[in-house]
Amino acid sequence: MKWLLKIKINYWILTLLLILVVGCKNEVKKEPVIEVKTSRVDFLPFYNDESFTPHWLTPNSKEEKEFHKIPDFKLTNQLGKIVTQKTFENKIYITDFFFASCPGICPQMTSNMFKLQEEFINDSDILFLSHSVTPTLDSVPVLKQYAKMHGVVDNKWHLVTGDKIQIYNLGRNQYFVENDLGTPKDINDFLHSENFLLIDKKKHIRGIYNGLNRASMAQLVTDVKTLNKEI
Repeated sequence: MKWLLKIKINYWILTLLLILVVGCKNEVKKEPVIEVKTSRVDFLPFYNDESFTPHWLTPNSKEEKEFHKIPDFKLTNQLGKIVTQKTFENKIYITDFFFASCPGICPQMTSNMFKLQEEFINDSDILFLSHSVTPTLDSVPVLKQYAKMHGVVDNKWHLVTGDKIQIYNLGRNQYFVENDLGTPKDINDFLHSENFLLIDKKKHIRGIYNGLNRASMAQLVTDVKTLNKEI
């Protein structure tokens, strides 16, 4: 009976070894971190409403020239300087909406915008624009302090305040920054979104990105480089 017991023990040892070997060979590989290196398209689509349906227009075509553009505006940045579309003439810019006292998503959005600023710090064709959605609270001194705290480079990244109606109209009716399709909003409804918008040199919307998402930020970097090559 002892020999039979030894056979059983050896059998279970052999079975266990086989399980371990097979398990090691079939080990699930970890998914790599998403890293966008090359553009999937030759040129980016255009957008003209809150549905963000892509329109594949040929740059410099008649259709492109007549397509939706961000209208002029007049706001004030953290230096107390007036900011208009003239500030962004022949520039690509990335824009968002925030408020300085936001305890929620704004700090992460600001951190990601800072990373974008650093990515394009030496490219004078790329600028940044952050609109305050609480302009009565975010005065020039408040924005100046916020800029200092978050590494904002003056004249590269504009934090702007101004008329609330103008800012909310820009956000909802020109940049289409909110995702609440079909939900009517007025000046009393708070405007806040995690979205970043990419605007080309001719003031067209060329992309929308989740400002809290790492993969979306990587795609934004790639799209800026693609857009910068557009004639």
